[in-house]
Amino acid sequence: MLFRMYHTFAHRPDVRRLVYRVPPNTVRFTNVLALVEPVTQAAFFVQTVRVFNRTSRRMQQCVRSLLPHARFAYALLAPALLAYVPIALMLSACSGRAPAPALANFVTNPSTGERVRVLELHPGVTATIVAPAQLNTNKRVDLILYALPNGNSTAQTIGRKMADGVDWHFDIQHIGAQTRALRTLGLDQAIVVYLEADTKSWPEWRRINDYDKANKRIVEIVDELRATIGNPSQLAVTLTGHSGGGSFAWGFIDGQDSLPPWLVRIGYLDSNYSFESRHGDKLVRWLRGDSARTLVVLAYDDREIMLDGKKVVTDSGGTWRASQRMIDNLQAAFPFVRDTLGDFIRYRNAQMEFVLHPNPANRILHTEMIGEMNGYMHAMLVRLGGYTRENSVLRPARAYTRWVEPEVTMPVGAPPAIPTRAGSALTGSAFMASVAGLSNTDRELAIRRELLAGNIPSFLRVLRTVEVPAKGADGVTHAVSYEVMPDYLSIGSDSDYVRIPMTPYTAQAFCDAFGFVLPTRKMVNDIWKAARTHVEPRPLTELRESPLTFMQHDRIIQGQLKGARHDAFVAGIKKDVVVSNLIAARPDRVVIYGWHYLSGEPIQPMYSGHLNWYVDYSHGVRPVRRMMQVDGVRQSFEKILTDSVRLVLLSDEGAIKVPRYPVPE
Repeated sequence: MLFRMYHTFAHRPDVRRLVYRVPPNTVRFTNVLALVEPVTQAAFFVQTVRVFNRTSRRMQQCVRSLLPHARFAYALLAPALLAYVPIALMLSACSGRAPAPALANFVTNPSTGERVRVLELHPGVTATIVAPAQLNTNKRVDLILYALPNGNSTAQTIGRKMADGVDWHFDIQHIGAQTRALRTLGLDQAIVVYLEADTKSWPEWRRINDYDKANKRIVEIVDELRATIGNPSQLAVTLTGHSGGGSFAWGFIDGQDSLPPWLVRIGYLDSNYSFESRHGDKLVRWLRGDSARTLVVLAYDDREIMLDGKKVVTDSGGTWRASQRMIDNLQAAFPFVRDTLGDFIRYRNAQMEFVLHPNPANRILHTEMIGEMNGYMHAMLVRLGGYTRENSVLRPARAYTRWVEPEVTMPVGAPPAIPTRAGSALTGSAFMASVAGLSNTDRELAIRRELLAGNIPSFLRVLRTVEVPAKGADGVTHAVSYEVMPDYLSIGSDSDYVRIPMTPYTAQAFCDAFGFVLPTRKMVNDIWKAARTHVEPRPLTELRESPLTFMQHDRIIQGQLKGARHDAFVAGIKKDVVVSNLIAARPDRVVIYGWHYLSGEPIQPMYSGHLNWYVDYSHGVRPVRRMMQVDGVRQSFEKILTDSVRLVLLSDEGAIKVPRYPVPE
């Protein structure tokens, strides 16, 4: 009964909503008692009621309904509780001083102490996460997502001290120094993520990736970033960006029906060009959902500015006009008061602030407002306790100079890691039994779910290096080095796994998620040559598309490999799903190639006769790392395949402009 009482109380919506507003000792006490056995959980009610009596009326009302039960339990268990509660309180106090867990795969910057991780995300997104030296995940953590302006790199956006030969772009935003300054002004747990598109333009990135798909992907990227830092319970997310970076924010808004509750602030730093009325409706609903949510817009009068004798914005464009459209749209729900803040005209209400520079000199203030006038800092500080008109940083004098570093250093980027296999994950044989009666569509969904959850044997995570020289179009011998899985993609544990045939779309989804690509025909040949273990193909002719035949063939392979190590670098056991120009020619087909004899001759020439949903026992997927080394220089798979000089390292069919399968919705 006491166990049920505890869970009834702990999971009530009004308790869950209020738990972050109670005193810290109460939260720690609750966390400690939640770990003990059901009998002693009665102490939870007694001590928590006592502490809650000093908190809000809403919390008292919530607890009062359970008070008779708690008192009854206390009367029964008083002797045990008298001995237990001091111990629990001691553990509670100690828990507040426990060090926060380290962020996984982060590298410490020796100069600033900040912890940094660079993630390479599909398609063509780099997310550089910079966390403070110390982070307590039991407290509020601010995750600031900063989408880069057009034409700027992450290093330039972070900023550094100027020196001879240093590009001027390093001295215009200084988001790194501004964030360090913010950590001294109340945002001590601020993590900033610099979001860079490979197009150097978020509007262009959204266009070439199809707006609807791009918007959906932006939402997924934000979720992935939250997960990367452990998604702390008191995570508060801010969405901001400068110039074209505003397009990332609009994509996030357009990519879902309503904005999530963990989004607490949106800041448009002269970046709100694309505002439309549909955005206003979502913003109003979001703001009304919690009075703590904040919208800040920074812009200037850009209607008449000139560059090289030409007007910069069209007669209907620019952020000044966009800001006026936003104010007109939002003021019905949230009336504004107009005043001034330094050189700026300000429109404000309880949850919003628009600061607009009238620009009487008709200068280009686009980036000057962000860096020289501390616009980024201001947008993060609005409504923060103690930040007032009197100590506003929105002025033409840098408020962060002491935090500017001499140079920018960042670790090499890497894709997200494949999740650790869960102890409760299905074995290979159990998984095959679970999908035996499913439709092809449902089977593929199940395969994708298991792969994305990391249900693969551990030896597939230890990649093997393939090195290939080839004479380029310039007559010079070049070399490529890339990493591949030692065997074909499988589901299950080290002792019970099955190599899984799948559609090219399922294969592509796995590759996209974890920084892999599918090989070309030439790469399949080179991988076969590099492998140390080969077996003769053993074709089957009956029920080729049945999961039972998938299992049968896998057992044949296991028999052929008897005596070999689990992690042996194996080839010649499957036809590879490959990328080719045939995909562009026949986008509704799967392209397969390989299954080499011991002589090195393939059974299957490159073939695109099967429709893209077709899967049989002979198909296999061997993921290859997307980032490679060409002549010692790190380059992407896609870039190499369009390099007229060096593409021969990876392709024997010329340039491959679309080296992937289009993953459907």
